[in-house]
Amino acid sequence: MSVEKISMTRIVQAVHGRREVPEDPGFQKELAVELKRSYGSAGLLELYGRFSSGDGFIDALMRRTIWQAIARRCGTGLQVGSGAGFKHPETFEIGNGVFIGAQAYIQGRYDGTCVIGDNVWIGPQAYMDARDLVIEECVGWGPGAKLLGSNHTAFPVDVPIIRTDLEIKPVRVGAWADIGTNATILPGVTIGKGAIVGAGAVVVSDVEPFAVVAGVPARFLRWRTDQTPANPQEGANHAE
Repeated sequence: MSVEKISMTRIVQAVHGRREVPEDPGFQKELAVELKRSYGSAGLLELYGRFSSGDGFIDALMRRTIWQAIARRCGTGLQVGSGAGFKHPETFEIGNGVFIGAQAYIQGRYDGTCVIGDNVWIGPQAYMDARDLVIEECVGWGPGAKLLGSNHTAFPVDVPIIRTDLEIKPVRVGAWADIGTNATILPGVTIGKGAIVGAGAVVVSDVEPFAVVAGVPARFLRWRTDQTPANPQEGANHAE
């Protein structure tokens, strides 16, 4: 038995990147204000648990409304998938038209900053150590991709590493960048505007704007140009 190899590639229009950001209905804004007034931060976290895993209309409505109520700032058109979680959302600043996929987790810090720009797409099962994080607008974040913003100092050596101090390093992701499926960004790294990080890459140093990097550790492959479409093996491969 032989299998016919099909090599035809199709190009279709992006979905998230082209959609108009919808205005939130008035009742949703009023509900967010009322929830914040009635429950407070601790109560909102508990309330979120009731709606975190469902896929129905009410579950989705309550998830985005609670995010709006509890975040430092949250724009319109937020979409939050089932099972998506967070820690210290009071430090979050979320732009318009942001998508957060199912089972993604964003871990802030009580004295930290987490900024997510307009029209950012965060894939399912993504993980972000968002203690000092800025993601600019129109960034694609592939499913399962991870961002680390801190690590233990591992000093002194005569105590368990988990008991040593945490060193927090800012991570910055420039506008239009695309982070591949299951890629990992290490603490202190800056991804330049329009850069592509390949699927599964481990990025240990800064990436220049409009560069393409891939591998473990990630290495420069080429510059993006208008005439050279991205090689799917190098590119982000995130699916909207």
